[in-house]
Amino acid sequence: MTSEELLQKVRKIEIKTHGLSRNIFAGEYHSQFKGRGMAFSEVREYQPGDDVRSIDWNVTARMNRPYIKVYEEERELTVMLLVDVSGSRNFGTVSQMKRDTIAEVAATLAFSTIENNDKVGVIFFSDQVEKFIPPKKGKSHVLHIIRELLSFEPEHHGTDLNAALQYLTNAQKRRCTAFVISDFIAPPQPSPVGRGHVEPVVIASRKHDLSAIQIYDRRDAELPDVGLLKVKDPETGARVWTDTSVASVRNAYAEAWRAQQAALEEMYNKTGMNHVEIRTDEDYVKKLMMLFHN
Repeated sequence: MTSEELLQKVRKIEIKTHGLSRNIFAGEYHSQFKGRGMAFSEVREYQPGDDVRSIDWNVTARMNRPYIKVYEEERELTVMLLVDVSGSRNFGTVSQMKRDTIAEVAATLAFSTIENNDKVGVIFFSDQVEKFIPPKKGKSHVLHIIRELLSFEPEHHGTDLNAALQYLTNAQKRRCTAFVISDFIAPPQPSPVGRGHVEPVVIASRKHDLSAIQIYDRRDAELPDVGLLKVKDPETGARVWTDTSVASVRNAYAEAWRAQQAALEEMYNKTGMNHVEIRTDEDYVKKLMMLFHN
């Protein structure tokens, strides 16, 4: 892609997504996420009716009478976009590739963020963290993010959500709102379980408000009956001939998709993550509205 083509594409996405964020999503974003975060303000003496869970036991021990922690709503949010840049995003069979839908959804969320005077940052991940754009405010910052969404090429092609979530937990010390935008083709793999081990997704969900946005193509979920096909795994490079005219082959493919979705559903239930699935040939506006209304 030449510089001129990139600029034209950035401008096209800016016009489309900025309008959506301003006219449709800004109010939804504000009501759903604004004020979720709570920042410590002060301690004061316990009063009848206070929540005993807010007692500061260290101060209580020093003062020999009960004190509680007082919190106030954070007036400024930080929004982090965890964007999947693995090889499987370079696939599409209908109107556009998954990477294009990912870019549009991420841009819409980024513009919604700055419309509310909040900060937005991005973590690009494959099977490792490929790039980190620290959270900032302003339109020029969002345009920089869009350029990166369109032009960034990763060094690796696999998928490891745990690596991205560990990075988020380490990079963002204060609570933030985070959207994981991915096709989730490689479901989160369980880490080796040892004494006291806690999965990165669980740790991140306890510290931050996590939402998952799955971008997928219709052919990720089912194979067409078109005879013999040579297919390539975009993340491993492996190639194999597949006879799609055989019903059992198509059924096994569909069953693998259902198993993957079940694993994701288990992750959502375990962590309490809001989530939405967006197919590349669907209207993502309605789906994002559903996410904001959860």
